Amino acid sequence: MNQETAYREACARAEEQRARLIDSTQAAVARVAPDRLKQDAIGKAKASALQGVAFVTAKMQKRPVAIGAAATAFGLFLMRRPLAALFSRLYVRFRNRQTDLTEID
Repeated sequence: MNQETAYREACARAEEQRARLIDSTQAAVARVAPDRLKQDAIGKAKASALQGVAFVTAKMQKRPVAIGAAATAFGLFLMRRPLAALFSRLYVRFRNRQTDLTEID
């Protein structure tokens, strides 16, 4: 193998490596593009949400009474002020119910 052949082979290898470098650079730029990042983030969020729903569904099937009790407690917590207002109005109505009003005899 003479020097000219070795030089041509080295040039060919250099061109191949340069082409691979350009291809990998273009792939990296495409991966970092805002649209691609947005799409990846949306895909990961959807996958996480679906996995969470599957996990919660599995837990609900194992313990439906506990989940129902927790949901009821959370609902009562959220509705505590309206319920307190309702019961205070009912308490006043029941307390002030006087049937024998004798104003004027």
